[in-house]
Amino acid sequence: MGPRLLPIEVTRLDAGCARLRLTGDLDFETAPELVEAAAEARRDGHHELLIDLGGVGLCDSSGLSALVVVHRAGTGPVRLTGVSPQLQNLLDRTGLVELLAVERTGDDDLRQAG
Repeated sequence: MGPRLLPIEVTRLDAGCARLRLTGDLDFETAPELVEAAAEARRDGHHELLIDLGGVGLCDSSGLSALVVVHRAGTGPVRLTGVSPQLQNLLDRTGLVELLAVERTGDDDLRQAG
């Protein structure tokens, strides 16, 4: 596999919880990278995922689909943070805001474990 088109930084926050910080565009080409990174985090014992979208410039329908796949494939909660106004509007218009937990600003106060 070539270089990642969507850099994803995974950070352990608490026992069973990890943050996935995405940088770049979440689209048709990169959506599978998010799905795989989430699956890997879960295999490592992180059932609760915080997906930080603050570094995402564009999210298309494939990106939205990947978020739904990650949500449905999990055994714990998936929360979104760093959601841009444009992405928030897209989540609202598609009704996905009812399915995906979106956190408002102030997420930097989360405790980071070792």
